Amino acid sequence: MNKSKTAFIAIVGCPNAGKSTILNRLLGQKVAIVSPKPQTTRTRIMGVLTENNVQLVFTDTPGYHRPRTKLGENMVKAVDNSIGDVDACLLVTEPKGELREAEKQLIRRFKKENIPAVLAINKIDTVPNKEELMSRILMFSQLYDFKAVVPVSAIDGNGMNELLDELMALSFESEHFFPDDTLTDQPEKVIAAEMIREKLLRLLDQEIPHGTAVAIEKFKERDSGDIIDIDATIYCEKESHKGIIIGKNGQMLKKVSTRARIDLEKFLGCKVNLKCWVKVKEDWRNREGLIHNFGLDTQ
Repeated sequence: MNKSKTAFIAIVGCPNAGKSTILNRLLGQKVAIVSPKPQTTRTRIMGVLTENNVQLVFTDTPGYHRPRTKLGENMVKAVDNSIGDVDACLLVTEPKGELREAEKQLIRRFKKENIPAVLAINKIDTVPNKEELMSRILMFSQLYDFKAVVPVSAIDGNGMNELLDELMALSFESEHFFPDDTLTDQPEKVIAAEMIREKLLRLLDQEIPHGTAVAIEKFKERDSGDIIDIDATIYCEKESHKGIIIGKNGQMLKKVSTRARIDLEKFLGCKVNLKCWVKVKEDWRNREGLIHNFGLDTQ
């Protein structure tokens, strides 16, 4: 019988590089929310993949950026803490553009900690010119001795099997830290709040970029066991934002709730009765107490 192996791997990179999409693709199920907007992930989200004797424990981190609010500071701190706590890192980058200062900082950290790292160049479906991709690979390879460099498209799955093979190779002999059927360490209430927030990010476009938070006030399974009642409060920073979130005749809030409920029913495997309300908490992203109440402290 093969001995059990494990590795804790932090997924790091700039905002909007596709870290959460890669995590969801590796796990085969959504545990991290995804939107086209940068800095969608706010805290560390752990995903667990167990295949045969190998267990990989992934930490999906917020995008590394220059913080402008207390919440932003907490997000950057979450990345720094994650890198110090893992056996290896998966650096996710886009296939073109200049090397960003945040990526240089992350690579400096790899060198300082001597961390084994794999580079995933994501979104290769957007680059028809493969020479452009080769120059990107060369640029990063000159900066750090990555264990592997894997071009992938998390959207269509291209290269993901090869990436998983390289990540599996980072594992070492060890007992598994989680039961083999574990998917995430996030409580179901947290997943529910994040799925609602994802719909806000997707449906509201640029109008309410990141000034929303979601608190789950009730999460209760009925005695029959086939329906879960969820009450959620959406917090925003301005009265004008509240009106936009609710929408004309409540249409926008209804759309957010319906789409979140569909995702939650898939994730929880049962019917969901979801009710959402909207409240204003001015400048909550700079108020430590509220950041704590929303569960967005550094973990």
